[in-house]
Amino acid sequence: MADFSANDLQARFYRENGVAARIASVIEPGIEEFGYRLVRVKVSGGSGQTLQVMVDKPDRAITVDDCALISRRISPLLDAHDPMPGSFHLEVSSPGIDRPLVRPSDFLDWTGFEAKVEMKELIDNRKRFRGIIEGFENGEALLRVELKGFDAPQTIGLPAALIADAKLILTDELLKTAKEAQEAETAPVAGDEAGEDDR
Repeated sequence: MADFSANDLQARFYRENGVAARIASVIEPGIEEFGYRLVRVKVSGGSGQTLQVMVDKPDRAITVDDCALISRRISPLLDAHDPMPGSFHLEVSSPGIDRPLVRPSDFLDWTGFEAKVEMKELIDNRKRFRGIIEGFENGEALLRVELKGFDAPQTIGLPAALIADAKLILTDELLKTAKEAQEAETAPVAGDEAGEDDR
């Protein structure tokens, strides 16, 4: 991991195509200005298209209020730059539990959890891999996978530049972790009960 700085680890390796790529380039700086991070932009439908903007925040889960704030922030940018022809419906959402993995830091944050990764080109005669995340090093996402010819799972490196799509797999362990994180966020802080002052 010596060749990756802290900024490199936070930079998205996932890149949209076409209209979605133009939209991402327009809105990403505005999202980051408020301390949020763009996860993915997706355009679906024909006439009356839906523009889905997925965002997260490094230190906590995204709320409905966060989504509303981001929607208000990026709507004027979309109006001014007009990167998407025709009318569309804007949806701002959180990544969800089985989130896409779009940054090197995602593979570090979710080490030990199961993921599936699709490559842009063949790696050892295959494009799809499923296994346990082992981290990120030297520009590669590390995944422990079952390989033909080996009795035990092997850790392989998948070059980030060649990853077309990657996401967590919804497992009992992932659901448990998400529930614990949610409970930790909503738990009252000691000394912060209603009616108590700090004098």
